[in-house]
Amino acid sequence: MNQMGTSRESVAKAIADVALLRGTFTLRSGRTSSYYLDKYLFSTRPEVLRQLGRLFSERIAALRGSARVDRLAGAELGGIPLVAAASLETGIPCIFVRNKKKDYGTAKQVEGVLNRGDSVVIVEDVATTGGQALEAAAVLKEAGAEVLAIIATIDRQEGARENVERAGIRFESLLTKADLGIRE
Repeated sequence: MNQMGTSRESVAKAIADVALLRGTFTLRSGRTSSYYLDKYLFSTRPEVLRQLGRLFSERIAALRGSARVDRLAGAELGGIPLVAAASLETGIPCIFVRNKKKDYGTAKQVEGVLNRGDSVVIVEDVATTGGQALEAAAVLKEAGAEVLAIIATIDRQEGARENVERAGIRFESLLTKADLGIRE
């Protein structure tokens, strides 16, 4: 347990208790799964979000020991509350990455301030293949940012790490499916 009273085990239990669903589900990747982690059931709960913010902060602090981190990024929609919590805990400004450019107003795909050359850490919800996080990374790179790492809340251990690392980006997760008691 860290000094703030947050342990990975307590967060894993809280997430499993509120967000682990059993049945037959089709995932964003197109795969079928016997379980589903409903990110909105944990990312909308302040007591869980607060703990996740602390865990992200610890992980980001470790990265900052070897690299500059200018911004945190979250992808629409599930990454937004998570990156906001991480930003509050770290004091690092955050940005939001839309799935596609909006076709009104400023027509931006990245909301918030992102400067060319900024070093960014992406905060992700549930990583299966890493597809959405890699799409967000591509948008950020196109905008001139350097993507240092993707930190997932939960790694389903179905290829995300391999895909992200193959793209030349560091991958970390706060929890894995095993931490939530998922044995499939």
